[in-house]
Amino acid sequence: MLAEVLATLAPHDGATYLDGTFGGGGYSAAILSAAGCTLYAVDRDPDAIARGANLAARFPGRLHLVEGRFGDMDRLMAGRDVPSLDGVVLDLGVSSYQIDEAERGFSLRMDGPLDMRMEKSGPTAAELVNTLPERELADLLWEYGEERHSRRIARKIVAARGDAPFETTLQLATAIHAVMPRDPSGMDSATRSFQALRLKVNDELGEVERGLEAAVKLLAPGGRLVVVAFHSLEDRIVKRFMRDAAGRTPGASRFDPASLVNVPRKAEFRLLTPTALRPSAAESEMNPRARSARLRAIERRATA
Repeated sequence: MLAEVLATLAPHDGATYLDGTFGGGGYSAAILSAAGCTLYAVDRDPDAIARGANLAARFPGRLHLVEGRFGDMDRLMAGRDVPSLDGVVLDLGVSSYQIDEAERGFSLRMDGPLDMRMEKSGPTAAELVNTLPERELADLLWEYGEERHSRRIARKIVAARGDAPFETTLQLATAIHAVMPRDPSGMDSATRSFQALRLKVNDELGEVERGLEAAVKLLAPGGRLVVVAFHSLEDRIVKRFMRDAAGRTPGASRFDPASLVNVPRKAEFRLLTPTALRPSAAESEMNPRARSARLRAIERRATA
C-alpha cells in the first residue's frame, strides 16, 4: 500500500519523519524521494539496518538509520535531539526479507531453524514449542493465532516432542499438518500457529501498543501517524487506539450523572480514516501478502 501510505502521510519539504519498520527500505525511499525531508529509519533487525547502508548513501544527511524497537522511538529520538516529528509510518508484522530467508525460521514453506526472532536475541520459537506445558501452548495458539484447533495442535506437539525436540520449521509444520483438516480457503493449516509463535517470540502486540503511545508523544501539530496492519489482532489495537485519540469513544449517557461531571475535552487528534483503507484489487493480485492489509491514520490537530 505504498501509494496509499504516501498520499496519507503527505510528505513535504523541510519536514522530519520516522519510518518505524524500515525492513527493505521501500517506504523510506519513497518518502525521501517525494520531498526534501529528513527521515529516521528504525528497525529492531540488525540485518535490516545493514541493508540500509546503500539507501543512506543515496540520501546523504537525510536518512538516519537507527537500530532499535519502534516502541522505544520516543527515547531513541530524545537521544538524537529530535523533539518532534511531522509524521510516523509503521508497517506492522514480519518483513518479506525475513519470510524469504529460510535461516530466520519465519516461513513454514522453507525448512530452517525454528527461530523467528527479529532481533536475533532472546528465546526462540523452538524454546517455546519444546518447553511450554500443553495448556499454556494451546492458550498461546488461541490467543495470538486465533487458532480454533489449538488444543488438538498442542496435544500433538507435546506428544511429538517426547520423542525428539522440535528444531526446524518443517518438523513443526509437519506435526501440525498431521492433525489439521485441509483449509477450504487454501491457506496452509499451520499458518495461524506460526503467526502465534512469531507474535509471542517478538512481543509484537505489546510493541504495537508501545509504539502507538510513543508516536503520539512525538507528533508535532499537523503531524500524522500512518499504520498498516496485516494481522487482525494488531489492527484491532490500532483501530481502538486511533478512535480513542480522536475522541470517537462513546461518552456517558446524558441520563448518567457522571456526564454532568466528566465534561469531554476536545480531542487532540483527527481521524483521517473513519474506515480502514484496503489495497487495490490490482495490488492484491500482484502481491497476495497485501490482501489482508488495513491502513489507518490520525493527525494531531493544530494548536489554537
